[in-house]
Order: sequence, then structure tokens, then C-alpha cells
Amino acid sequence: KTVDYAAERALAKDFLTNFAGPHGEPKYQNILQDIANRKIRAAQIELDDLFHYKDVDEEFLQRVTENTKRYIGIFAEAVDELMPEPTEAFAVDEDRDILMTQRVDEGADGGADGTDPLQRMPPEIKRFFEVYIKAFSKVTPLTLRQVKASHIGQLVKISGIVTRCSDVKPLMQVAVYTCEECGFEIYQEVTARVFMPLFECPSQRCKLNKAKGNLILQLRASKFLKFQEVKLQELAEHVPKGHIPRSLTAHLRGELTRKVAPGDVVEMSGVFLPMPYFGFRAMRAGLVADTYLEAMSITHFKKKYEEYELKGDEQEQIDRLAEDGDIYSKLSKSLAPEIFGHEDVKKALLLLLVGAPHRKLGDGMKIRGDLHICLMGDPGVAKSQLLKHIINVAPRGVYTTGRGSSGVGLTAAVQKDPVTNEFVLEGGALVLADMGICAIDEFDKMEESDRTAIHEVMEQQTVSIAKAGITTSLNARTAVLAAANPAWGRYDMRRTPAENINLPPALLSRFDLLWLILDRADMENDLEMARHVVHVHQNLESPALGFTALEPSVLRAYISAARRVTPSVPRDLEEYIATAYSSIRQEEAKSNAPHSYTTIRTLLSIVRISIALARLRFSETVAQSDVDEALRLMQMSKYSLYSDDRQRSGLDAISDIYSILRDEAARTSSMDVKYGHALNLISRKGYSEAQLKECLEEYASLNVWQIHPSTFDIHFIDA
Repeated sequence: KTVDYAAERALAKDFLTNFAGPHGEPKYQNILQDIANRKIRAAQIELDDLFHYKDVDEEFLQRVTENTKRYIGIFAEAVDELMPEPTEAFAVDEDRDILMTQRVDEGADGGADGTDPLQRMPPEIKRFFEVYIKAFSKVTPLTLRQVKASHIGQLVKISGIVTRCSDVKPLMQVAVYTCEECGFEIYQEVTARVFMPLFECPSQRCKLNKAKGNLILQLRASKFLKFQEVKLQELAEHVPKGHIPRSLTAHLRGELTRKVAPGDVVEMSGVFLPMPYFGFRAMRAGLVADTYLEAMSITHFKKKYEEYELKGDEQEQIDRLAEDGDIYSKLSKSLAPEIFGHEDVKKALLLLLVGAPHRKLGDGMKIRGDLHICLMGDPGVAKSQLLKHIINVAPRGVYTTGRGSSGVGLTAAVQKDPVTNEFVLEGGALVLADMGICAIDEFDKMEESDRTAIHEVMEQQTVSIAKAGITTSLNARTAVLAAANPAWGRYDMRRTPAENINLPPALLSRFDLLWLILDRADMENDLEMARHVVHVHQNLESPALGFTALEPSVLRAYISAARRVTPSVPRDLEEYIATAYSSIRQEEAKSNAPHSYTTIRTLLSIVRISIALARLRFSETVAQSDVDEALRLMQMSKYSLYSDDRQRSGLDAISDIYSILRDEAARTSSMDVKYGHALNLISRKGYSEAQLKECLEEYASLNVWQIHPSTFDIHFIDA
């Protein structure tokens, strides 16, 4: 069936003129007016709008999706005809506008003889906009393996991760020549990546004079497009077992360039096209052609915090959450609710996501705002699961393991560019996680030489390279979240903490918080955990938290709003923080603990954590409660480093037994506790009967309770 393209153009014009937006406004007329006023440079035609337009049938939609390249030209011609006059003043592009005015005047004066198609001005050179056709938003994106030969020339939507981006370079769209003999301008449209320049003038005057006019390429008069090449790779969940991920080249033109960076997970719609080989590669390839995707639209799965635009309902939800007095606890419990316990660890991870603002001093010195956390613990305490969940919540995150990472894999590697054959730098995991989070699992399994690459990133937040004649410094403003096992796999109580941790002091001092998560036998805790795990296994969701757990998208929206606040430390708190820091140093000097590394970095850590807590409250100033909570978190992370006494409140055995019995009396609302029940309670916590009797005698002498002389039952004295 032949298609009447004039009728198709008329239908396109009708659609662009009459389609009304959600509020009844002429959507595309407004877009065209913005283009005429040079506010935007792209007209995006959405298939969703075409579908809802009354005069467009399914056959037209099918033709647009199956022959997209041709219909881009049709819509561009329709836009040319409908382009309104500018209504606002705009900055003049001198070269382009003066040349265009001159060309129009020459055309009116009969400058070109019009006999040769190469002398006619192509419509592309007059356009200062691009036309894109956006695929249906509700269509499920295809994986790279599902894009087959049957999709050639069609509009497809693909999901993947960007692994490589080339520099943005100019791509010639229309080459303009001037003839030395007759002075005419000759135009040559360029549709491929390579083209053969013209050498002889094809004008009628040169032919009559039998003069082979020499053509000179005019670069200022030619039209160039911004061009960028991107490598898309399959997402890990789409790769079948036993296979390696496939990749596809995508070409970005015009306004779509610089929209993606390596490491971004994107949904890209575009035209799937073949690209024949040229030169010697064509001789070797024969009839085989390469394929690429000419991008039409790009959607990010997770936007950066700075680019996050809050929708109306999200803003209301955040305002409602901000008014909640217990938001700190609710947000932390919403992180990995399927994982039992670890309340303080989750609070620390929440603060890692929020972070503190970077400080830049007048002389150019920078103070980092990112928090670094190390989780060290026994096997099976859900360290890796916490890491994976944080990477899922963070808009930009890279997950890597110690054994699978080399020094250059973390920082930057020098590689040969296949196109230019020059040495280029390829960013590693820490560079890809710039302005995000880099999670390193099995941190203790890394080679010592590879681990030294992280030192500079953690404090200076740059990666300095001096390789293959390339000397440069790359940004790596990333928060490092590391998980490690103790030196002997499990924590050995008979050895000192320094022997167990087995990390150099230079690296330990760079972590703001170091958590030691020990897997201790505790009957009550183990019972609760077992019930929790079985519930999650059966129902595929966490048990009730007492409130609805927040979705990762809501968490991202809240954190993005919180990160816009830049709190400051008031003068009256400066002395309080300084005193707290000096007292920590004094305690360390008295205890002479070989595993504690309190340096001036600890003071900066207290300030950073306090500012992150103030951000969560959307407060412009840090309160004393924020500093107290920061000190408490640091104290809790320090407590977990000491040896075998119970660390719930840092008490000795006698005080802890008393607190257990007091809590039990409060729970049962009774003043009496049976001796057998008390013995059962404390034995679950690892205490002996002798310690219980010592506690009973000590607190009886203080008139806290009375002891029955024969049964040893406890009766609390009401104060």
C-alpha cells in the first residue's frame, strides 16, 4: 500500500496545531513558540499524545513506529511550515543569522541558477531545532537480547546501564562549498558518519564555460550537530545464566548529548538502525553490518539528588513527614526492614545517605562532607544485604568486592581508545560513584597494595593519576561504605581488638564510624530473630513495624529535599563540641586502648554527623541534641569495639542484672519477681547464679528491694 506523504504531512500539521494539553492549552503550539524565541532547541513528539488525538488512527501510529526516520522528516517539515514569528528578543547567533539573511537575499535576487539540486538550500541548514519522537511511556522496555533484526528501522525502547561515553564532538550535517570560478554556494547533505567531499563545481555556469571550478569547504557556513557515542550494557538481572552481558552502541545527537554518564541506569528509546562498515573494515566484514540505536529520548531510573524534581503529592508527603517528631527513627527503620535489629547501624547508614555539605575555604582548601562507614562483623550478620539495600536506595551507587577489585579497577585505568588509538583514562568504581556511594564488600580480603588506592579518595576526594604520559586528577566525591570480616573470620575474644580488626591506623582514622557487629548467643534475641526471618520467608515482607515502611522512592525524595539544606554550627555549640572531643581524647589516654584511633578527624566526624542530623529536621542550625546523638552513635560504635562485657548500656554485670530485673517488673506491672524466673532471665544473657546473688545482696543493702529468706524471691520497694 503506497503512502501519500503529503496527506501525512497535513495530518502532522493538524496534530501540531490542534492538540490540547492536560489543561486545554495548545501544547505543541507553545513548544513551537519557545523554539521560535530560542528558549529550547528540541521539539519532542510523544506517541502518547498521538494515540489520544482524535484524528489519528492506529495505522498512522504503526507507520510512525515502523518507519520512524521518515516520519521525523515529515514532522520537521510540518514544524517548518507552522513555525511562528518570535515574540521575545533573543541573543543573536551572529555567524548563523547573518549567513542565513545573506542566503535568503541572494535567493530572492536569483543568485543561484536553480538547475542543480546541489545548489538548492536544504531545509536542515535553515533549522535551528531538532525533532524527536518519544516512544509510548507505558510500553515495557526491551532487553538488549530481545532487539532482533525485525526491529530494524523501528522505534524501540531499551533499558540498560551506560558503561562508556565518548566526548561530545561536532558531526557535519550539511557541508557548504563555494566555487572559485562562479562563486555559487553548493550544499551537500551528510547522512552517514563518513562522506566523500565534492571537488568539482556542478553548477550550470561552470559547465557552460567548461571550467572545472575548484570547490572550497566553508566550515563557518556549514551546519554541525553535537554528537556523542554511548555504550549501553545489559542489566545484570536480564543476563541469562552462563552468559555474559551484551552491549549496544547508541548515538546521541543535538540536545540529547551530555544527558548520561557512565554508571547511569537508563531507559532509552530510539530508532534501531544498521551501520555498514567503511574502508578496510568493510573489506573484512563483507556483507555484515553493525547495528546502533539513534536515541530519541532518555529517562533516568534514579535521578541525582540535585536533579530530583518533587511532584505535588511528594512535596506534601515530605512536609507531613518533616512534622513527625519521630522521623529519624522511622526513616532508619524503613532502610532494609526485612533485616532484623541493627537500629543504630541503620541510623548511621541513613546519615551516610544524607551526608553533610562540602566546605570550600577561601584559599581553595576543601573539607569533605561525605561520611565513611565500615561495618566489621562475624559472618551472617547481614552486612552484605545492608550494603546492597543502600546501593538500591542511593540514586548513584557502585557495588564492588575486595577480591574482585584491583587498584586501577577502583581508581582509573589507562586504555587505548578503539576509535582514535590514543591512550584515554577509564574511570574505576570510585570515579563512577562520584557524588554517590561506593560499597566495597569483603574489604579485608583486598590486597594491601590495592587498598592504598582508597586512602586519597577517602580524605582528599580525588584520584591522582600519572600513567602513560597522562598526569591528571579526577573527582571522586564519594562516600565509602565498607564491609569486612575480622582477621580470623570470626571475632576472637581472646585477642585484642587491634589484632581482630587488622586494618592500618591510617585507614581506620578515615572512617567516621567503625561498627563491630558480633554474633553473640542470646536466647531472647535469637528467638525474636528466628521468628522475624521465618515470617519474612513465608510472607515475603517484614513483620509490622508499627507504621508503614517508606518506599525507596519516598526515601530518595525526602533525602534529596534534606540535602538542599546547609545547616551551620552556632557559636554557643563550638565550645561544647570542643570539650566533648577533648574529653574523648583524655579517656583514650587514660585507658591506653591500643585499638582506638581518636584524631582530629574524629572531631570533623562529630560535626559532619551533627549536620546530617540537622538536615533530616530541615533545620538551618545544628542543635545540641544533634551533637549528643552524634556522640552517642560514636560511643555506640566504640562500645562495640570493647571485649566481652555486655554493651547495651556500657554497664558492669551487677548493674546489668539489676536493669534486666527492673525491666521485667515494669513489663509485668508487678512488684515481685520469682527467683527461678530471675535466674532463667539472666542465664539467657550469659550471667551466672553467683553474679545474681551478688546483685541481690548489693541492692538489698541499698533498700531497692527485699529478699525472701527461704525462696530468695524479689519484692521491689515502692519509692
